Amino acid sequence: MKNLVDLEKKINSELASKIKKTEIKHNQIYIEIEKEDLIDVTLFLKTNNYTKFRQLIDITVVDHPEESQRFKIVYLFLSHEFNQRIILNYFISENEVISSLTSIFPSANWMEREVFDMYGVNFKDHPDLRRILTDYGFEGHPLRKDFPLTGNSEVRYSEDQKKVINEPVKLEQNYRNFDYESPWEGTKYIKDIKETNDKKN
Repeated sequence: MKNLVDLEKKINSELASKIKKTEIKHNQIYIEIEKEDLIDVTLFLKTNNYTKFRQLIDITVVDHPEESQRFKIVYLFLSHEFNQRIILNYFISENEVISSLTSIFPSANWMEREVFDMYGVNFKDHPDLRRILTDYGFEGHPLRKDFPLTGNSEVRYSEDQKKVINEPVKLEQNYRNFDYESPWEGTKYIKDIKETNDKKN
C-alpha cells in the first residue's frame, strides 16, 4: 500500500483489538502493542498483501530504569515492495520473558541474542539464547543505564602468571605533581632537588 495514511487505517481496522496506538512521523508508522500480541501482529505485517513487511531490520531496547515497565522493546520492519518502514514497540518489566520471532524471521536469532547480552531480556522458544558480544562469564549487561561505565572487571596480561587474567577494575591514581613544563627537563621538584645537590657539592 503506497499511502501511509491508508496503510495505518488498514492496520488499525484489521488489528483493532491488538493495537494500543499508531502514529505517523518521519515518514514511518509507529505502532504500540501489548507483548502478548507480538506474534499475531508480526505475522499480519509479514503475510498480508497490503503490508508485506518481509524483512526484519533490527531489534533493540530502550532502558528506563526508573519506570516499573523498565524496557521498551523496539522492532524495525521493512517492506521492499512498497519501500515503507514500520516501527513496532511495547513495554515490559525487568524480569519478563517475551516471545522470540525466530520462527517468523530466522534473522531474529542474532538480534535477540544481542538484546539478551546487552540488556538481559529473555526470549522464550529461542533456539540458542546465549551471549554474543561479551565474553564467557561476563557479569551484567553493558547497555543498561545502571551498568558502571568502567565495567565490573578488566582483562589484562599478567607478566607474573604469563597468561591473560580477569580481575576487578582498579582506578588508582597515585599522587603526582604536574608542573606542565617540558618533559625533557623533568618535573620541577626533581630539578629543585638536583640543583640543591649540585650546590652542596
